[in-house]
Amino acid sequence: MPIDRLLKRALLVIALIGLVAGSIAALAGASGWARILWGVGTVPVIAGLAYSILRDFLDGRVGVDAVALLSMSTAVAMGETLAGAVVALMYAGGNLLEDFAIGRAERELSALADRAPRFAHRRQGDEVVDIPVGEVAVGDRLMVRAGEVLPVDGIAPDGAVIVDEAALTGEPIPNRREPGEKLHSGTVNAGDSFEMVAGATAGASTYAGILRMVSAAQSAKAPFVRMADRYALAFLPFTVLLAGGAWFLSGDPVRALAVLVAATPCPLILAAPVAFVSGVSRAAGRGILVKGGGPLERLARTRTVMFDKTGTLTVGGARLIGIETASGADADTVLRAAASLEQASHHVVAGAIVDAARMRGLALDMPTDVRESQGAGLEGLVGDRRVRAGAASLVFAGRTSPDWAARAQRRASWRSALSVFVAVDDVPIGAILLADELKSDAPHAIRALREAGVARIVMVTGDRADAAETIGAALDIDAVLADRVPADKVDAVKTEQRIAPTLMVGDGINDAPALAAADVGIAMGARGASASSEAADVVVLVDRLDRVAEAVAIARRTRRIALESILVGMGLSVVAMLAAALGWLTPVAGALVQEAIDLAVILNALRALGAPFGSGRRRLAESARETLHRDHAALAGALDRLRDIADALDEASPADGATLVREASALVATKVVAHERDDETRVYPMLRGVLPDGPGLAAMSRAHREILHLARLLERLAGSLDPGITDHWVLRDAQRAIEAIEALVRIHSAQEEDIYDHAA
Repeated sequence: MPIDRLLKRALLVIALIGLVAGSIAALAGASGWARILWGVGTVPVIAGLAYSILRDFLDGRVGVDAVALLSMSTAVAMGETLAGAVVALMYAGGNLLEDFAIGRAERELSALADRAPRFAHRRQGDEVVDIPVGEVAVGDRLMVRAGEVLPVDGIAPDGAVIVDEAALTGEPIPNRREPGEKLHSGTVNAGDSFEMVAGATAGASTYAGILRMVSAAQSAKAPFVRMADRYALAFLPFTVLLAGGAWFLSGDPVRALAVLVAATPCPLILAAPVAFVSGVSRAAGRGILVKGGGPLERLARTRTVMFDKTGTLTVGGARLIGIETASGADADTVLRAAASLEQASHHVVAGAIVDAARMRGLALDMPTDVRESQGAGLEGLVGDRRVRAGAASLVFAGRTSPDWAARAQRRASWRSALSVFVAVDDVPIGAILLADELKSDAPHAIRALREAGVARIVMVTGDRADAAETIGAALDIDAVLADRVPADKVDAVKTEQRIAPTLMVGDGINDAPALAAADVGIAMGARGASASSEAADVVVLVDRLDRVAEAVAIARRTRRIALESILVGMGLSVVAMLAAALGWLTPVAGALVQEAIDLAVILNALRALGAPFGSGRRRLAESARETLHRDHAALAGALDRLRDIADALDEASPADGATLVREASALVATKVVAHERDDETRVYPMLRGVLPDGPGLAAMSRAHREILHLARLLERLAGSLDPGITDHWVLRDAQRAIEAIEALVRIHSAQEEDIYDHAA
């Protein structure tokens, strides 16, 4: 524990013992000993306070503590030690509380530093020798094993390599780097072992630069100025003038002391700390860890919010968004073949494919004889069939790509997605499209920030411009800054800070410097983002983006309550000071009046612990919200299949087309229609009990009616199909209906997700 904090605790104990012991002596009739004991409890507090004021003065700061020093020292000098002891106890207690509330949490860089490699594998002749990373020299040939963090910057001269750069850029899908391209320290080898040539020493490499940027940003941030100190500049001279005037006009120095005691700025000392401690506690109850009162007050002043993209606004990983199939192939067959093979790989894309297959309930076979082509994909046996999965160059092996493959690549480009082609026994059967997805609660979170008074929202990301702009357009964000490395993010934050107080939200190592540089940094720490959490002022401990807006709202309400408490407390103190100046209050009586004022101030400040007035409506239970989210997740598989059917109708024969349309109609009837009817009969009546906006649910019911109308239309089309006479136009009408249902249900489900989150 820091020495300053220990000293403050010691002074509080001394003041308390002195006041209690003196009071016992007074009750026992030993008034002389009582005055001595009260003085003994007061003098150490005076000494500690004098040292603190001198230190602040040398740093160019004058605070409200000067009034407390003046009143305590005057009380001791005039023999009014009881008044001095009461002030000493209140000051010492308030000071310790303030230290707890606004003292910035110690933010070590241990998480960042621990991730940095300690050793490198250097090739020396025919041997590979482990050496401390600090001994790596430019030109050394280093071995990087699968899954290891690159120790220094350099190049891989012998072949293409696959590296996971999420720690630096935030981009969730590993990248292929060609021979001679620069590799950055801090990235992870996502492929096979390879050798690289060091292009820089450890200290001059990218990852060390990130560490330096975080440290510099933290140390450069201006020290927090207590809210109480802002009012002290006016309160201090007013107090001295009033006390001097009372003494001069009455000729009684006791009146001056009474004014000083009544003026003891406990409302200033206590109001803000109690309110901010209460606000911090309120935030913690909502899964928001605020590192003290300083960050909370800065959060209340926020006008600009900057978001990282990957892992913050998006889910932060590869997700299945579509399957393109060759003529006659089935989407589940494509996914099952690829997922069975990808079980043999530790690649992040492989994990996404396997997870997608398991979510669809597909039974997977264990692959054998698996070979990985570095940077291209996998090849192996699944049962008795040879399967390939990876880049088009691996699957087509120099052959001309068919039309469906070109369509898959176009769609992947439009969606900023990665395409994994699949072939069985050398016959290409389809392509799996993977991309990062927008978090379901992101639109609600952005809207809530606007409602909380945030004027400008910016997204800054290391990802590609096309992917970033797609997300930015979906969320109606004011500006999108793409292709930004960590240093660029810091520059972007500093640019916004020149205009307005700025909040930065991120979740990765690459965000840590920007989080430290911003007025307030918020880390989305639900998935254990320890590096960004260390650098941030606030950590959101639950995977809910809307908690960012809630943190801003709590901070603003807390600051408003603190300000109210300060102004009311100061007003009452001024009244007591005037009464003391007129001789109506003795020093001890002034101290007791001040105690009553302090109690009123504390009780008002404690309002920050609770929810705002009028927000006590019944809320949706968290378990119910999770159940509703699971219902939508279960529906997602049916919507994916509808999208696959709509795509397959592009090239389907009349017979195959009729079969696909009937499958789609049955799927809509058993999954989609059943879900929407359940919403009307079970879910919406439950929501009406917790939502104030009945018309809003009525509008959502209108979407249900449109979905049911399209379902009936599709059912009629499916019932009228005859494989022998089905023409292209009927299939196209059915395709349009399927696409409309799929799109409308997805949008409607996203709106319902917002409602569920608002109700919880």
